[in-house]
Amino acid sequence: MTDSNVLYSKEGFIFTKNEKNNYSLSFSMQNNSIVLSKIIDFNLIKLIYELNPDVYEKINMNIIDENKAIANLLLKHLFKDLGLPQRFSYVRINKIVEENSIKFISQTIKPEIPEGMPPDSELMPIKNMICHCEIITPHHINFTCNVQFENSMIVPPVAEKLVGLILYKIFNRVKQFIENVRI
Repeated sequence: MTDSNVLYSKEGFIFTKNEKNNYSLSFSMQNNSIVLSKIIDFNLIKLIYELNPDVYEKINMNIIDENKAIANLLLKHLFKDLGLPQRFSYVRINKIVEENSIKFISQTIKPEIPEGMPPDSELMPIKNMICHCEIITPHHINFTCNVQFENSMIVPPVAEKLVGLILYKIFNRVKQFIENVRI
């Protein structure tokens, strides 16, 4: 990774462009009061939504079992003034637990549109997304999320930096919340 690939970097968060339509976000979190691997599950997605009501309009999460879920998330219409459509994601998520690692692998469910989505909203064309939580110690996790959009997705360079800022805002709230939990 070169500095030219970094689109946004702040307080340990790094958002990079790996190649066309392929992006990564990475950061670490630490909390000596809790075992972090015990809270890395599908409820974390609900927490992301609850901590970011200014970004997400609604979420519907169907947890099938401890390793499979289906989720749809409707983003607020953040870019309405720019003439861009409101976006939602509709994904099948598989959780894979390994010795020092928890991965969430998401793929878009097509061509279905989940119930309750605004008629003029558009599906976020995610080809695949892998969120990897590398367990360094029971109290320290390195988090990396790699998202690859379909080739049909056009992301203007100015929007890339804005996406980095929004992702920083979303995950910084989650990180602060988790790092400040005391049990």
